[in-house]
Amino acid sequence: MKSTKSQDEKIANMTFASVYPHYVEKVVKKGRTVAELHEVICWLTGYDVDTLQQCVDNKISFSVFFDEATLNPNSSLIKGVICGYRVEEINNPLTQQVRYLDKLVDELAKGKELTKILRQVDK
Repeated sequence: MKSTKSQDEKIANMTFASVYPHYVEKVVKKGRTVAELHEVICWLTGYDVDTLQQCVDNKISFSVFFDEATLNPNSSLIKGVICGYRVEEINNPLTQQVRYLDKLVDELAKGKELTKILRQVDK
């Protein structure tokens, strides 16, 4: 499935603050904690919890959210389908990053172990 330019623009302009409460609700409803959610988001973005809160408070767009993030080098290991799209096949980098985040939140809500969600490679 290929995303359209209008879908990509809509995602870019959407604020992190508008989606964050839905992430919290989804994981808490499934018995996970906000701390685990923060760990997952921070792993992907390189942010700390204070920076995440600033992103919410300042209502920054996903475009700015990911422009200022330092994406985890293992984020390319995130595979699978979210919202009808196979994340590894999404061409628009920002849309792919947002879908990475959606996929990680979904895995957390489904009860997947944090070590697997965080793509920790065995040494």
